[in-house]
Amino acid sequence: MNYHNLPSKQGLYDPAYEHDACGVGFVCNIKGEKTRDIITQSLNVLNRLSHRGAVGADPNTGDGAGILIQIPHEFFQKSVQKLKVELPPPGEYATGLIFLPRNKDERLFCKQLFSKVIHEQGQSLLGWRVVPVNSSVLGKTAREAEPAIEQVFIAKSKDCRTQTDFERKLYIIRKQVETSIRAGNLRERASFYITNISSRTFSYKGLLMPRQLENFFLDLKDETMKSALCIVHSRYSTNTFPTWDLSQPFRFLAHNGEINTLRGNINWMRAREGLLESDLFGKDIEKIKPVIVPGGSDSAAIDNVFELLVLAGRSLPHAVAMLIPSAWENNIFLTEEE
Repeated sequence: MNYHNLPSKQGLYDPAYEHDACGVGFVCNIKGEKTRDIITQSLNVLNRLSHRGAVGADPNTGDGAGILIQIPHEFFQKSVQKLKVELPPPGEYATGLIFLPRNKDERLFCKQLFSKVIHEQGQSLLGWRVVPVNSSVLGKTAREAEPAIEQVFIAKSKDCRTQTDFERKLYIIRKQVETSIRAGNLRERASFYITNISSRTFSYKGLLMPRQLENFFLDLKDETMKSALCIVHSRYSTNTFPTWDLSQPFRFLAHNGEINTLRGNINWMRAREGLLESDLFGKDIEKIKPVIVPGGSDSAAIDNVFELLVLAGRSLPHAVAMLIPSAWENNIFLTEEE
């Protein structure tokens, strides 16, 4: 089933063999100080990566662009005042950008499902915010596929002793919602996508050209938006059909290149999902399957696995080492202690 608005298999084209190769940039304050300048510099880097992106017959529709930042608490605190939502201190709540169906009833269904799963996982839904965008900057192709874009806010429960425990709960929530929507009968289910839900990071991305990003997402123009680090990405789809959800950065990484062993790695992952065990996830391990979302790009697949490794207790360097192809095929389920 096609979940990403990709063309169906036809002639010499097969969506199973899609690849991507892109441009990526990283800017940070080595002292960890959050400033507006870091975001401004990152957007400048992104604009200078325009040559790494691509356009098709529609010269105003790119293959995708985005930015990942630390949660700008001061800005979000200000932005939810009209919603009568009071945000907890940083680290005590999570948020994320959600692509939703444009159909009002289907959008409401997705949001109600979110609320249900959040409650089942013992967390609290604080509310939703409609993200202000300027659709006039989009190309015709991007505008025709543009989803409704809203932002969810979730409060951490007292049962989550650490921020990482909370991140693990958020991961389970996201995976359950994703799986339910994919398996459902919504006509616009291909428009649904969770860019990220985290208490640490936030991303703005879409079927945009680099120069369009800050003009489309009006939040990015606010001077109170600050971060100590930013990752930017300009997508070049060599053999991958451009869609809103396949733009980057993803939740943990932004990838530049192609993975030639993609099909074998995905098959290894699926074959071993039955062996997945984790004291940190417990019985909830079944709720995160499939680990690799069907129909994603090679970059999306590696992000899916990297996310699991980190949330299952591995350090970032260890998770990177595990994603070397030989390690992915043979040792991916070793515990941190082993």
